[in-house]
Amino acid sequence: MRIAIFGTGGAGGYFGARLARAGEEVIFIARGDHLRAIRQDGLRVDTPGGEIRIHPARADDDPAQVGMVDAVLLGVKAWQVPEAAQAMLPMIGPETFVVPLQNGVEAPAQLAAVLGDKHVLGGLCGTLSRIVGPGHIQSIGDAHFVKFGERDNRPSCRTERLQQAFTRAGVQVEFPSDIHAALWEKFLIVTSFGGVGAVTRAPIGVLRALPETRSMLRSCMHEVFAVARVRKISLEASSVARSMSFLDSLTPSGTTSLQRDLAEGRPSELEAWNGAVVRLGREAGVHTPVHEFIYHSLLPLELQSRGRLRFST
Repeated sequence: MRIAIFGTGGAGGYFGARLARAGEEVIFIARGDHLRAIRQDGLRVDTPGGEIRIHPARADDDPAQVGMVDAVLLGVKAWQVPEAAQAMLPMIGPETFVVPLQNGVEAPAQLAAVLGDKHVLGGLCGTLSRIVGPGHIQSIGDAHFVKFGERDNRPSCRTERLQQAFTRAGVQVEFPSDIHAALWEKFLIVTSFGGVGAVTRAPIGVLRALPETRSMLRSCMHEVFAVARVRKISLEASSVARSMSFLDSLTPSGTTSLQRDLAEGRPSELEAWNGAVVRLGREAGVHTPVHEFIYHSLLPLELQSRGRLRFST
């Protein structure tokens, strides 16, 4: 397959490198020093099983120079999705489909508004990978997976073809029976963990051990669950308990990208995570007081990171 990785960050870089090593034609969309390093020295991914080096690697910052592809794996931040949808138009042919890998639940609809429904799947991924230098990605652990499916949950030839490509690359693939429920279940986890972690500045080991913050995590999850149910998302009744068990299994030092971005003064996915819970809750008539507290508490830092507020900390 001819596959574009639009956003060669931790997730995009890791999965793109695995696909390229397995023989797929992969084009990495990147920019700045990261792009220059990939063009000059290839893409390096350090994993517990050894180094993956894609050299030479096809990389570009202009989708118009890439031309049409079979599939696009979208690895940009959630707040960059609408802009990315416009930018990728030159790569979208009659049969091209896009798989968004962002945390959040709004990316498929945002993409479809620009590209059309037939070009967009639902998707999510899991990987502990991040950029550690230009052209260099570090991946830890062995929990790397992708989940995707047609938005009407029907099987299709194109999802099977992409599954085969990932399988050849040694990546765990799953077709959820309900892709929307799968997106919301991950949303339930990341918004709760991310929001509570960011507002307390504590890692997951602390959050789950203190009764007060453990209760806060659970309350966040119940709020997302309530919003999902009113919006006709078929989350299972055990979703909250299962998600708490997942958080209990994580490395105690674990944090989310939301927490790290805000702590380091970078624009974050606050609007697409806790902000989205508040916004979608209001639309559904569901009160979300804990997420409102988190969102309102973190909003000054978010606005400062985007240059819309100035204050000393």
